[in-house]
Amino acid sequence: LLLVSEELSAAELAALKFLSLEHVPRKRLEGARSAHELFSALQETGVLEEGNLAFLRELLYCIGRIDLLADPLGSSREQVERELRVPRPGRARVPPYRYLLFQLSEDITKGELMTFKLYLDGELPKSKLTPETTMLDIFTEMEKKGLLGKDNLTMLKRLCEEINISLWKRIEDELNLCGQEEMLITEEERGSTGGPEFPGTIWLCTLLCPEGEHSTFTTRLFFQQPEAYKMTSRPRGVCLILNNHSFAKAREGVPECKYLKDRNGTDIDAAALRNVFSKLHFRVEEHKDLTAEEIRETVNALQLEDHGDKDCFVCCILSHGKKGIIYGVDGQEVPILDLTTSFTVENCNSLAGKPKVFFIQACQGDTFHKGVTIEADSYEQDSSVERDARFQLDCIPREEDFLLGMATLQDYVSYRSPREGTWYIQALCKHLESSCPRGKDLLTILTEVNHEVSRKTGDRNAEKQMPQPSFTLIKKLIFPAD
Repeated sequence: LLLVSEELSAAELAALKFLSLEHVPRKRLEGARSAHELFSALQETGVLEEGNLAFLRELLYCIGRIDLLADPLGSSREQVERELRVPRPGRARVPPYRYLLFQLSEDITKGELMTFKLYLDGELPKSKLTPETTMLDIFTEMEKKGLLGKDNLTMLKRLCEEINISLWKRIEDELNLCGQEEMLITEEERGSTGGPEFPGTIWLCTLLCPEGEHSTFTTRLFFQQPEAYKMTSRPRGVCLILNNHSFAKAREGVPECKYLKDRNGTDIDAAALRNVFSKLHFRVEEHKDLTAEEIRETVNALQLEDHGDKDCFVCCILSHGKKGIIYGVDGQEVPILDLTTSFTVENCNSLAGKPKVFFIQACQGDTFHKGVTIEADSYEQDSSVERDARFQLDCIPREEDFLLGMATLQDYVSYRSPREGTWYIQALCKHLESSCPRGKDLLTILTEVNHEVSRKTGDRNAEKQMPQPSFTLIKKLIFPAD
């Protein structure tokens, strides 16, 4: 327990305390200033016992600290999932209501959090609505004041509808995802539906298991998600990096490519990709400054390789290009579809049923994505524009198990700094490195990348950039870091 406590941040401690509220008196939780003190409180109430750390494993699963399940707990994601599939009478569990609130707190942006505080001014003490107050703090204070509870979600529903209706829809979607028969009854609806006597509240009814035990919402929430791709081989697979920097041949030999500049800063991107995919246990192969024919030869060689003992294939392309194609350093074109279809079941059977992932930082358009002008503390003086394209629907095969991540929307530019690399690749690598150890799936990570890159602003005319992933994945794609 001490080893686990030393790995948890202050925010993670706050999350664990919030998720434990049904099992430890509120005052006792408030007095816990460290994870070790929290674990002591859980031990005092009998929730944690020597030889029975199931609740701790579930807590760590809920907050995404999958890495701590293996070391120091000697457990695994699979073990926790098995435990959650088979509820046992008397075992402490994270209540579904509380887990939903935690998920909601994770989805709320800083701007939305500020708006929540404004709406609750007058309902909660000002001392509880400071800049340091988190969404979990707000939920806790609302519960103390009787404004929120598992039988009292009316105010939360009203706030979500005022601030961002998708926040409330997230709760409804989670219920629908679980296949749980739900009844959302407000005071106005009670008269016509004959619902239970919970004035002004929303209530949720649970199903019964075939065995007659109440099915926990938590179990359904975790396990009616799509299964994950197998990702246990070492190495996981090949990560191919095609890194084109010098386009002198293209400028000299192809008139329409005379504008193509050398891609200064691309080596920073390549280094970041090498670093993160090595940590994720891929065999990294980098090839620099390839002509179009050399790109085809390199891809063909990997297509013919036996991937039978691997679980995945990743290809990262850093180059110039135009709609639907990338350039070799000689200015000749290689259609993106030619590269992706090289790894279909028909062309590379040893990757059948396995995810094929392509990240492409490649030129395609020349339109600037204008944003609202904002003040910045500083500007990059050596940024350069790279005319990158979004994925076209005909760029990946029409079969399962492909993912293509593009740096920006169709016809729009993206940004590259000679000192720091591209916005997209740098954000991608940062989020892969921080989120994969926590068990996040790749589509969730790419959504976080979208969020970060979309918040950046260019230094000329407040230009913006919006990446776009497209995929035919049929399972969750999780890259374990352990």
